[in-house]
Amino acid sequence: MATAVEYLLPLDEKWEFPRGYLTLGKHLGEGEFGTVVQGEAIGILEENVITTVAVKMLKDSHSDSDMIDLVKEMEVLKLIGAHENVLRVLGCCTQNGPLLIITEFAQYGNLLHFLRKRHYFIYKNTSEMLAEHTLLTFALQVARGMEYLASKKCVHRDLAARNILVSHVFVLKIADFGLARNIQSKEYYKKKTKGRLPVKWMAPEALTHLLFTIKSDVWSYGILLWEILTLGGVPYPAFTDMGKLIKDLKSGYRLEQPSNCSSKTYNLMRECWHYLPEERPNFSSIAQELCEMLPSEVLDQHASENFWSNSNESNSSNTKSESNFSSTESEYNSSYTESESSSSDNENEVDNLLP
Repeated sequence: MATAVEYLLPLDEKWEFPRGYLTLGKHLGEGEFGTVVQGEAIGILEENVITTVAVKMLKDSHSDSDMIDLVKEMEVLKLIGAHENVLRVLGCCTQNGPLLIITEFAQYGNLLHFLRKRHYFIYKNTSEMLAEHTLLTFALQVARGMEYLASKKCVHRDLAARNILVSHVFVLKIADFGLARNIQSKEYYKKKTKGRLPVKWMAPEALTHLLFTIKSDVWSYGILLWEILTLGGVPYPAFTDMGKLIKDLKSGYRLEQPSNCSSKTYNLMRECWHYLPEERPNFSSIAQELCEMLPSEVLDQHASENFWSNSNESNSSNTKSESNFSSTESEYNSSYTESESSSSDNENEVDNLLP
């Protein structure tokens, strides 16, 4: 197995950051092949100013394909550019050492854990309507971020609460572009290699044909919206047989309406879960619909910030909330499975599914 220094990556002067100005700190999290640590970067945003950042790198046990995937993720982040609700790459270290991707730091971690830890506060200290409206401001932020990604012809392919980060003043950032693909040349991406995929968040055409479009991201957004309204629930908890799930989805089965979720919000989820991709809304219309559902006082950034600040203080005295969930990280991990198209040789059938 090659070590990190044996990979020769081209120098991109626009993004290259000197290693000597970067200090690595505590461990923040890890995935199947990568790990993320907190760091401090001198001068990355402003000369001589220290900025807290997140740094993504490969594990020591990585393979060559893992390295290729991390490079692809880095290039996607560079192409995307800046948007308030998308995690921004600040720089990278590609020369004379392991590959490091430097991004914005999100102090509250991922949305899944953020919601689970505040479950007690949200429904014990607020009215049901205020709780739903406040949660929908999160959904609106993600919709705006995805609207931007769609404008950049970027298909995320792994949109889920675990891949949304909560940053300063509770601004949400779409993150984890390890599965993302650019579709500038055509309107879809057809996966042709095996690999772990988030099956419980995937649209039917992605499950059956490994066909990914912006409209398959819309389906995943509907699952994410359900996660937000259930404060971190696990979708399809009773399903372990993915073949049965695919069959039931084709027959019309969908996730049930969460408690404390209005009919309007659930109808929006169902719109995202149309079996035919062309029947699903786009992210612009989703964002517009959410804006129309929310009162102006809830849309105010300061009101939302005050709400979540109070929940953060309350959380310190209510540590039992996350344990109320029967779901565990192992259940989320089991939602990924090795991909293998059920009709990979039938290109005509795939083309018929295109929106």
